[in-house]
Amino acid sequence: MDLTAGLLYAFFAFFFVLCLWLHREGKREGYPLISDRPDHPLRVPIEGFPGVPPLKVFKLKHDDHHAATRRERDLTGLVVPADAYPGAPLIPTGDAMRDGIGPAAYAERADVPDLAFDDDLPKIVPLRAAPGFRIGETDPDPRGKPVVTLDGKIAGVVVDLWVDRSEMILRYLEVEATGAARRVLVPMFLATINSAGTVRVISVTAAQLAAAPAIAQPEQITLLEEDKVAAYFGGGHFYATPERSEALV
Repeated sequence: MDLTAGLLYAFFAFFFVLCLWLHREGKREGYPLISDRPDHPLRVPIEGFPGVPPLKVFKLKHDDHHAATRRERDLTGLVVPADAYPGAPLIPTGDAMRDGIGPAAYAERADVPDLAFDDDLPKIVPLRAAPGFRIGETDPDPRGKPVVTLDGKIAGVVVDLWVDRSEMILRYLEVEATGAARRVLVPMFLATINSAGTVRVISVTAAQLAAAPAIAQPEQITLLEEDKVAAYFGGGHFYATPERSEALV
């Protein structure tokens, strides 16, 4: 066998092994397959060939959250299957946005704040707790301005802005909800601000904004809370009104 043929066969072998490795790595999410009906469990988990790869571990800032696995949420009582066959769509039984179902689903992330790389302090904080950060002179400042929601109502007033100290961008609007005596965080990327500083949030209604997930600490937000807030407002684009979840035609 000459050198050219040897190299060709070596390439074939390498490509075959690469395909197997990629196929196995693709099974890190969703495998092994299990039954979604507790009363109809599978006799054996379905993995296929090649099998599920070993757990991958990421060394993160938080020593208690290294493994690349997430806890499964218990959805008992929150959804019902649309039909009797395995894998049937799950229908929310209550408020899908509050329960975190479908487009409003969130992951069980660590209930600790994300930390900045340089000082190991929470990286997403309100401007009142971020010395040296301010709104640009040419940018509209929404603090003290009303927040108008999907239903055209004034849902509250912006009291502060939350900045990501690592990325140097604004992440949340802190809103004092009208008539609710509570403050909620609204994702910055789901809000529009006009030149006068007035904020418009079309993801939710005024009542839904007032019922948004709360945070435990007034000047820090955890990874889990971030996921819940983002999922709630993102899910509003499907669940906020009955018309949004219906077919266009």
